[in-house]
Amino acid sequence: MEDGTVAIACGVVFMAYFVRGVAGFGSGLLAVPLLALMYPVVLVVPVVVLLDYLGSAAQGLKHRARVAWPELIPLIIPTLIGIACALFLASSLDASVLSRALGVFVVGFAIYQLLPVPPLVGSRISAIPYGLLGGLVGTLFGTGGPLYVMYLNLRELSKTTFRASFAIYFLIDGTARLLGYTSFGFFELESVLLLLPLLPVAAIGLFIGGKLNTSLSEATFKRLISVMLLLAGTALIFR
Repeated sequence: MEDGTVAIACGVVFMAYFVRGVAGFGSGLLAVPLLALMYPVVLVVPVVVLLDYLGSAAQGLKHRARVAWPELIPLIIPTLIGIACALFLASSLDASVLSRALGVFVVGFAIYQLLPVPPLVGSRISAIPYGLLGGLVGTLFGTGGPLYVMYLNLRELSKTTFRASFAIYFLIDGTARLLGYTSFGFFELESVLLLLPLLPVAAIGLFIGGKLNTSLSEATFKRLISVMLLLAGTALIFR
């Protein structure tokens, strides 16, 4: 790997985990499509999942007493089914097809975020589709977090409870995905070598993001992230 590519990858990871430190989620959505412009998706996704796993441990365990377990338990079985389906799909999909599919997903999510969609409220039954899709999309693209965010938003949790619950659930989801990646041979020496320089960068971004308050309003912050995702997703589709 060229030094310039590694430096850009470190910049992407810092930005992604700074955003996660501020917002509590979003690292995978930013890191995966941008890193996939430089590395194969099948290499990027396991690395970002492991980084997210470590970040979730740091965030979730700190506020574990605030975790809303009644909201998380209904997610588990659907998520495991989604992960299993994705692992079988990932081993048979062409890398270019996977990259373009990631681009379509990211563009779709970015457009959804930019639309003036009113907040929704839902029951725990909604954990079934959100868990299934979260496991499927998260395992294929490393970006299942938004689906879990959507579900937790339906349940109208407080800010602290939301952040703690999301982080802890990512530990559960991440454990299953990492075991699956290892079993299917997606974790190789190249993944480990790519991860090493990114680990301290992710930790620094997460720490600074957790300490700093952004001067942007939440609405403006979300719009900027959505525009970045739109550009990254478009680049993946037409690369």
